[in-house]
Amino acid sequence: MINLLPHPSSLLILLHLFVVVGFSLRVIMQRPATGVALAWLFFIAAIPLAGCISYLLIGEKRIPLERKQRLARLRESYASLVEVLSKEKLSAVDWSRHSQRAREMDRMGRYLVGLPTVSGSTGRMFSETELSLQGIADDVDAAAYSVLMEFYIWSEGGLADDVLDAVIRAAQRGVVCRLLIDELGASAWWKKSKQPGQLRAAGVHLQAALPVGVLRTIFGRNDVRLHRKIVIIDGEIAWTGSMNMVDPRYFKQDAHVGEWVDAMMRVEGAIVTPLALTMIGDWTLETGESVQEIAVEANIGVTAALKGGDSDAQIVPSGPGQTDDGLLQMLLATIGSAREELILTTPYFVPDDSLLRAMRGAAARGVAVSMIVPEKVDSLLTRYASRSFYDELMDCGVKIYLYRKGLLHTKSITADRRISMFGTVNLDMRSLWINYEVAAFVYGGEFGEQLQKLQQSYIDDSDLLIAEEWAKRSDWQRFLENAFRLTSPVL
Repeated sequence: MINLLPHPSSLLILLHLFVVVGFSLRVIMQRPATGVALAWLFFIAAIPLAGCISYLLIGEKRIPLERKQRLARLRESYASLVEVLSKEKLSAVDWSRHSQRAREMDRMGRYLVGLPTVSGSTGRMFSETELSLQGIADDVDAAAYSVLMEFYIWSEGGLADDVLDAVIRAAQRGVVCRLLIDELGASAWWKKSKQPGQLRAAGVHLQAALPVGVLRTIFGRNDVRLHRKIVIIDGEIAWTGSMNMVDPRYFKQDAHVGEWVDAMMRVEGAIVTPLALTMIGDWTLETGESVQEIAVEANIGVTAALKGGDSDAQIVPSGPGQTDDGLLQMLLATIGSAREELILTTPYFVPDDSLLRAMRGAAARGVAVSMIVPEKVDSLLTRYASRSFYDELMDCGVKIYLYRKGLLHTKSITADRRISMFGTVNLDMRSLWINYEVAAFVYGGEFGEQLQKLQQSYIDDSDLLIAEEWAKRSDWQRFLENAFRLTSPVL
């Protein structure tokens, strides 16, 4: 009797082809960057089960329908803010004080992100985490109306507990306090600490950002994180920068990278309004509450902005569904604006091709380009992937400084001390394409001089990487660097 059933091996081959072709078509229709697409296609074809599962987990920036709808409403709120700022003439910057390149960046930010440069702000840089934490606690203790905070990490211990105690005291005296903390970044705090319960018991509105779980894996991505750090007090004072709500003397002491070194800026004036709207927008994305109602409750308006100083700044938030490549374009424009000097600091350096080429191009046209990175980082993959870029940077004349006094966590750029970037964005693919970030682009020499002084202090505590010495590393080291570089899209 003739067996007409196909052989099991034939069925497996057909299933393999069906899965590979199906997922390949899905990758192609998503239109990722060519290198990323080819990497996924190879992975799926070579190891279909692992490749397909990995692609579903981290291959697409899937956004749940409800979040998409809330993002659409948030864009309308941004548009309303622009109208108010224009009406109150807070976006009427005297561009004769700045270079043409600054004005072009303002235009780019308006078009790609929707937020204009605002005039009338003043600020102070804090380069020591202890002073930043104490300053935030003092401002919270002085709050009369509202306290808004969002952080990627919150960790118990030291002066971070002083901030928490100040928030509890504020809530107990009737100040409306809203804290938005990333669920994955602060997972140990959420799961093991008693502090979330203490905050809620005191009347603090506490919300986890971007909750993780099986359903989110199916409909979204667990690795899309809220990486912003913003504090708003009474709608009049704001803090932002690279610092998580941690005391470095108590945080990740077993990582063997030294204490984390951060910087924050405390600002008043017009810049507070777009920073506040960024935080409130993130809150409403998680809760569905009204942006307008929270803004009124938190005393967010333009009255305080009118009391500001002479600095002009543009706030650029970024993240899946919020902006496409707006933040990256602003970073490229900042690098392209440099004519004499360009200094960058970042804890994690795994750039995309456009950022790498912009840095090499700046050095090649005669700009003195310096990049400061920590000598030791807390990620093995990032450590090796970062080093794979050093040769091509140094070949063009970029100076690379290895900071030796801890994990330098400050994210900053100064171009000719006239255009500056200061915020939460690392120069890696995760910050540029996956996480929700925020950056302040400040136009003018006063802030640029402050930030460049801070950068110079980091250089003074760093060792210059010598190309000849770097070239002596082993072939095994080079292989690891180039192998881990292939994972850069998800680092």
